[in-house]
Amino acid sequence: MTRRCALLFVAAHLVLTGCSGDQPFNDLSRFMAKERSRPAAPPEPLPGFLPYRAFTYSASGERSPFDRPVATETVLAGSQGESVRPDPERARHLLESFAFDTFTMVGTLEDSRGRYALLSVNGRVHRVGVGDYLGRNHGRVVRVTGTGVHLMEIVRNGQDAWVQRPRTLSFAAREPQG
Repeated sequence: MTRRCALLFVAAHLVLTGCSGDQPFNDLSRFMAKERSRPAAPPEPLPGFLPYRAFTYSASGERSPFDRPVATETVLAGSQGESVRPDPERARHLLESFAFDTFTMVGTLEDSRGRYALLSVNGRVHRVGVGDYLGRNHGRVVRVTGTGVHLMEIVRNGQDAWVQRPRTLSFAAREPQG
């Protein structure tokens, strides 16, 4: 057993002694010394940036391309015999600053003066009755029912004329949570 241990010790000593020499790393040391002696290259210049050009959106008064298309029958019925145009002198209501698609009907109220719809927008609930305005397309409430709010919007027909478009916001029944 001691002879085996002695042989194993001698073999390990030879292996470790073979790795301790400086011989295998001479080429790496020469390469590093050569690279350190070269002058440093100047850094690459920063890329040029184009200046910011402001964009002015000029179609804010036009019909949104994301709205449903105006039906031909509705356009013709709304524009015959009368000059439809929004009133530029009318004071704007708070709910006219929101897009129609952001409203959710959450309920109704009724008293001796009539029926009102409860509309939720941006986490707040607002009461809307007949004659009130909402949405960005000059929408005026014409009827409130238990199932929806019916309004008439005034929109451009794409030919520099204004037309009336009926629109309905339906009641959104929600499942009870909890």
